[in-house]
Amino acid sequence: METKTTNVTVITPEAFLKHWQGHRGLTRRTIEAFPEKELFTFSVGGMRPFADLAMEMIDLANPGIKGLITGEWKKMEELAHHSGEGMPKTKEELLALWDDTTKQIDSFWPQLRPERFQEIVVAFGQYEGPVYGTLLYFVDNEIHHRGQGYVYLRALGIEPPYFWER
Repeated sequence: METKTTNVTVITPEAFLKHWQGHRGLTRRTIEAFPEKELFTFSVGGMRPFADLAMEMIDLANPGIKGLITGEWKKMEELAHHSGEGMPKTKEELLALWDDTTKQIDSFWPQLRPERFQEIVVAFGQYEGPVYGTLLYFVDNEIHHRGQGYVYLRALGIEPPYFWER
């Protein structure tokens, strides 16, 4: 039996960006919910503090969107959450980096043409896959780590933001 395939758009680039930025707004509110000290020090079960997890999200999204557009990728070991260089020391600095990343995504996004979503890239010099898969990974990684942040907030007696309010 032969299967005929057609090009069907499941989600538009604009809808994907809105979805991603909705998650980013929710994660920003999660960062804001942390007390300053605990943002950088509190962990459960040996997991990294939430500031480190948020920095990983920044390190994937900001150089990631640039890499998808320019084809120039940083190596993982060059990123702040690996190297330690450029790590924020305060919640204010972390939020400023978060906001800068949001602006970078919005700035670069219009250059990412829909036909590129099927192209194969090697993100950060080691992760090969289609552009759409790389973008989905950025969102999946953020959701995963935000979930860890929710556990931390609950352990601290703080109610996290409602996950459906994006």
